[in-house]
Amino acid sequence: MTEQSLRNIAAISETSALRLPAFLSAERLECAFVILTALNIAASLLSERLGAPEHLTLLFNLLSYFFGGTFGVIEGVKSLLSREINVDLLMVLAAAGAAVVDQWHEGAILLFLFSLSNVLQDYAMDRSRNAIRALLKLRPDKATVRRGASDAIVPVETLQIGDVVLIKPGERLPIDGEVISGSSTVDQSAITGESMPVTKQVGDEVFAGTVNQNGSLEVRVTRLASESTLARIIKMVESAQESRAKTQSFMDAFEQRYALFVISAVALYIVLPPLLLGIDFNENFYRAMVLITVASPCALVISTPAAILSAIANAARHGILFKGGAYLEQMATIKAVALDKTGTLTTGKLSLTDVLPNGIARAELLRIVAAAELNSEHPIALAVLAAAKAEGVPIQAPQTFEAIPGQGVRAVLDSARVLVGTERLMGAEGLSVLPEIITQRDRLEAEGKSTLLVHHSERGWLGVIGVADTLRPNAAEFVSALRAEGVQKVIVLTGDNQRVAQAIAARVGADEVRAELLPADKVTAIKALMQTYGKVAMVGDGVNDAPALASASIGIAMGAAGTDVALETADLVLMADDLSRVAYAIRLSRRARRVIFQNIAFSLSVIVILVIGALGLNLALPLGVIGHEGSTIIVVLNGLRLLTHR
Repeated sequence: MTEQSLRNIAAISETSALRLPAFLSAERLECAFVILTALNIAASLLSERLGAPEHLTLLFNLLSYFFGGTFGVIEGVKSLLSREINVDLLMVLAAAGAAVVDQWHEGAILLFLFSLSNVLQDYAMDRSRNAIRALLKLRPDKATVRRGASDAIVPVETLQIGDVVLIKPGERLPIDGEVISGSSTVDQSAITGESMPVTKQVGDEVFAGTVNQNGSLEVRVTRLASESTLARIIKMVESAQESRAKTQSFMDAFEQRYALFVISAVALYIVLPPLLLGIDFNENFYRAMVLITVASPCALVISTPAAILSAIANAARHGILFKGGAYLEQMATIKAVALDKTGTLTTGKLSLTDVLPNGIARAELLRIVAAAELNSEHPIALAVLAAAKAEGVPIQAPQTFEAIPGQGVRAVLDSARVLVGTERLMGAEGLSVLPEIITQRDRLEAEGKSTLLVHHSERGWLGVIGVADTLRPNAAEFVSALRAEGVQKVIVLTGDNQRVAQAIAARVGADEVRAELLPADKVTAIKALMQTYGKVAMVGDGVNDAPALASASIGIAMGAAGTDVALETADLVLMADDLSRVAYAIRLSRRARRVIFQNIAFSLSVIVILVIGALGLNLALPLGVIGHEGSTIIVVLNGLRLLTHR
């Protein structure tokens, strides 16, 4: 994604096809036309009152129509060329009809109020879009890069992977990278939504758009500017605005049919009453123009996007990225939430807690397990290796290594086969675990620890290794918050064993546990839950849980800053490791849905009342326009309330 494509988001609100000078935007021109419309209406009324020549009054009327109707005509013609009918066309037809029956002032007032409403509506909607446009300002245009023995300031787009960028205190990071020198605290709130700065040291990942606070850093570039987390966030939010919710898609389709119905009904109303009832044509025609005005669905059409856009902007400010309005709307219907254990309910940072040897020295057991796990990237393996290194245990590279997903590893050390893993792995190898090994394993698992059984092809059963994960501090509160939001079932899905999973689930208050699941088993479990409860959300780390995330009604990846798989797979991305954001997303989604329903109900009510007034109470055209445009502004402002939701 180029810099220009990033900045395309700033042009979302452009609605005119006019080619304008650079110093004059479409928004400014439309605002100026509204003012000129009002001035010419005033001039027309004044000239008429002072008895000025009729051609002068007509000139002012024509000018008021020109300035008030230009943008409406442009949009109306564009819609006709696309074989569509929009509300701009209805308003232009109503104003033209008023002129036909010599009601210039009322037609001009209609165009003035309609164009004023559009300006105010665009201004109000920009309040939502500004939250998105602000992302563009987070990344600096220049970076200080070390090349050879000298430093140079270069455009961010020219940075290459492997370049070393210098970041001074108070500077905003221009690129994603890895700290290779220095330490500091970094404000990551713009990316992850975290309120507190995060300490960064050598080896830590940093993101473009974050702010270095109190120390100097040297950062090695790991992603190009177009592929940074910030660039992908901007692209996702831009796409989310273009991805329509089901309600919005329905309303867009409804607008076309409804507008065609209004035009057809008004055409019949113009012709039939004078023919059948002998009503004065001019009076009836005027009433038809009032009818086409008040029946136009402006407020109805804007009711959904006003709320959806505001909610997406609000969520983005809090480190929650919806991939589209459809997912925002669907989040409100979630009945069950499935949670991965490791890295979701727990921190995913395992530590070695127990080394229980069987007939050999403790250090020897740790050495063999560490050697077998040397090439594994599983969190349990990393915990074992970290403990072995901390204790100074020499780690020998295995002659062969094979990871068995969800079961453990198989390795060859000194020509002997070593198995490290679950009882399922041992059973698959035709081994029967010793009772004393089972007793030790059961005791550790009853304490909520994960275990590894160790078997040596020449030395037999060597013992049991125990590791423990740290439960997230707010995990129990998170489950309670889900229930408060109306979630009926909370299920823990994990590849860990049943006892460990049960212990974690009991501590957080989950309803159900499904343990010892392979990735494919999690997908099967998600599909079964969907058959039982309907809409199901899956919360995982976005890497190991990618298949389950893709299968759920809503896939939620947490702690996904910088994680490619999470940003690609999930429907909802939590940039920080904060489970409370899930409950917030549900609450925001449900409030957005309430606002949409409020807007739709209000819009329809106003249309019905105004149509009754036009047909039965001789409602004047200016009053009809005020009611029609006023309802549109109210609907937009009601949607904007979602920007302040907390």
